[in-house]
Amino acid sequence: MRIDEIIATTRPCFSFEFFPPRTAEGVDGLYETMRALKPLDPGFVSVTYGAGGATREGTVEISGTLKREFGVETMAHLSCVAETAERLVEILARIEHAGLENVLALRGDPPRGETEFEQPEGGLSSSAELAAFISERHDFGLGGACFPEVHPEATDLDADLAFLKTKVDAGAGFLITQLFFDNRVFFEWLPAVRRAGIDVPVIPGVMPITSYAQIKRFCELCAATIPQPLAEAMEALDGDEAAELELGIACAARQCDELLAAGVPGIHFYTLNKAPATRAILGALRAARPWERAPSPSATVTAS
Repeated sequence: MRIDEIIATTRPCFSFEFFPPRTAEGVDGLYETMRALKPLDPGFVSVTYGAGGATREGTVEISGTLKREFGVETMAHLSCVAETAERLVEILARIEHAGLENVLALRGDPPRGETEFEQPEGGLSSSAELAAFISERHDFGLGGACFPEVHPEATDLDADLAFLKTKVDAGAGFLITQLFFDNRVFFEWLPAVRRAGIDVPVIPGVMPITSYAQIKRFCELCAATIPQPLAEAMEALDGDEAAELELGIACAARQCDELLAAGVPGIHFYTLNKAPATRAILGALRAARPWERAPSPSATVTAS
């Protein structure tokens, strides 16, 4: 089933993101995580695409296994980094052959050790171009990424939203945000998205802090910011990993509660292939049911 259709009929729609591990042991661990999360009844899951060849070969295989063996709709990420158009045609055929119906179209980050994206010879230059490339050839449910704190390569918000509009016009039927920790950033950004004429569903992406050092590295890579009060609270724990996990779960649960009460269509959890934090947060949300406090559809902060 196409994810845009799932979002339209499932409120709220909770989803999980995984990455393809580099080892067989890691793959087994991912499937154990899926077994732990499957009872939470996700609307869909997604599998990332490694930059520059790192783990990318496992994306289609793992995505197909998740859909086939666990019976959950699965979206394969696809990047145009280091790929020719001919190679992209082959990958899309593999995605279709695996029984997958959804793709997240991404430009992708430069390969490790490189600082700037370079269009590969015979390849594509952007996620919008990839979205159009896919739409011309397949009837996949097509998603795109968006950036509440503005893409680090964009000159400003207006330029970033103008590009995002081209991605939607090229076929992206829903958007998933980059991770963020301050809901005020999202609530100030989303009205600008709508004013730019982008009316597809926008799903907030949430990454619970399970390791503060790890999250700081992620934020440096994607130009996301950690609010000062949260950073100070984490630093006060002095590296106590168990305490970091507890605080991270509490903060993410509160963040998701506020987002759902404001009317977002769902939450996309960046799981890092681990189950405990997502299980705890989603359990708390299902007990509190903040979406029942959301405004009417005509007044909600998101389009459906």
